[in-house]
Amino acid sequence: MKKLILSIAVFAGVLSASAQTPVGTVVSNFNLTDINGNTQNLFAILDAGKMVVIDVSATWCGPCWGYHNTGALNSFYAAHGPAGANDAMVLFVEGDPQTNAADLNGTGANTQGDWVTGENFPIIDLTTQASFENSGLDIAYFPVMYVICPNRTVIQSGVAGGIGTVALLNSYVGTCPAPPSSPADVAALGYKGSLVHCEGSYTPMVQIQNNGTSALTSATITVTQGGTTVSTGSYTGSLATYGVATVNCTPIAAFGGGALTVTVTTTGDALATNNAVTANIATALIAVSQYATVNITTDRYASETTWKIKNSTGTVVSQGGPWTDLTAIGQTVQTPVSVALSPSQCYTFEIYDAYGDGICCNYGDGAYSVTDAQSNTLVSGGEFTTMEASVFKTGVLGLNEMELMAVNVYPNPAADVVNVSFEANNQDVAVALIDIQGRTIATKNLSNLSGTQVVSFSTENVAKGSYIVSITANGFTSTKNVIVK
Repeated sequence: MKKLILSIAVFAGVLSASAQTPVGTVVSNFNLTDINGNTQNLFAILDAGKMVVIDVSATWCGPCWGYHNTGALNSFYAAHGPAGANDAMVLFVEGDPQTNAADLNGTGANTQGDWVTGENFPIIDLTTQASFENSGLDIAYFPVMYVICPNRTVIQSGVAGGIGTVALLNSYVGTCPAPPSSPADVAALGYKGSLVHCEGSYTPMVQIQNNGTSALTSATITVTQGGTTVSTGSYTGSLATYGVATVNCTPIAAFGGGALTVTVTTTGDALATNNAVTANIATALIAVSQYATVNITTDRYASETTWKIKNSTGTVVSQGGPWTDLTAIGQTVQTPVSVALSPSQCYTFEIYDAYGDGICCNYGDGAYSVTDAQSNTLVSGGEFTTMEASVFKTGVLGLNEMELMAVNVYPNPAADVVNVSFEANNQDVAVALIDIQGRTIATKNLSNLSGTQVVSFSTENVAKGSYIVSITANGFTSTKNVIVK
């Protein structure tokens, strides 16, 4: 579940602004003391060949208490902890530094009950979140769960109730890479280059890991596309076992996007199955002009959604959100935002979901798009996790758009109202709603407009069917189709 089981802490703003640490992250070590005085060193546990499950909760958090009472962690620990198969470890972390031992034991003022009695796994009461987050494991919300393999890599992350059922926990066992057994074994751990590209040269990047028992001193990287080598790279240095490094490969000139295969090898490499990763690099669509419109339909939890447009230097040139949540599952068509950008330039559109599950589809059919002045879709989506990024390129300013820019009609289909948004530049503008026989149903004449404008027509007395929205300024007319349902 989502916010129905989510508790965001508001204590002194100490929670991370990001979502949970993503799958594929290589973590750093932590050394924490549990409530029985035992030291829990993450790397010591991992080096013993055990998978580690970490549940981060807060004593006052209702959803955390609900998951706690399923007994999933106890059951899993009994089967796979020291008294069972001894191939996994469970750590329960109380992640709010403002709670105390009394809260953990169910006698304090900020607790849902007794979190200690009957539990057989180690319990850690954090006195500072930095001691945990310095490992790279964010506490973005409660309850958050991480599953970590001996090679220090996060293989699962998310809401504890979503990824922490007994069946799912059992399914993770045995999926981690085998422990190092040969002196030389290099792995291509993940692709780190940009997954979107506008134009010009492109630099592939790969994260490598030493999975051998001896230090890795050199490795060779080959990047192929369609079987042809398009880029190369190399690593020199000294990586200890499970050490990681990111290697920049040679740029690919005039790169047109597509699938890349990155292969890393070293002398005496013992295992070939972990040598390659693939990535599909998307390329930009080109707008008809320098004007774009951002269209956002949020799900129930609109307060989680924000977006940015960045130029080629990474500077934010436009942004929007968050918005107000609904009280039930549904969607809201937010007012489109028309953006005037520089002509013939590359831009990146980024959309964020603070919870990490996108804006579609369990809590409403949310979606997003960026369209040009002729309503061509440049980027679109809705199903993502924490963030999704896409690139587009602006075109050259057209004559008509110098007079009237970035027209958008929403919602479409319309039930109660038709909204018309557009950019104006010191203009007199006539906006009309016209039926398919050419008869004017409603019109509005506006004078001396500048900037983003929104004109609305009520459809209370308008028959169902297809209509045309017409906007006229300085002798130029732009039309859009709309359906009234």
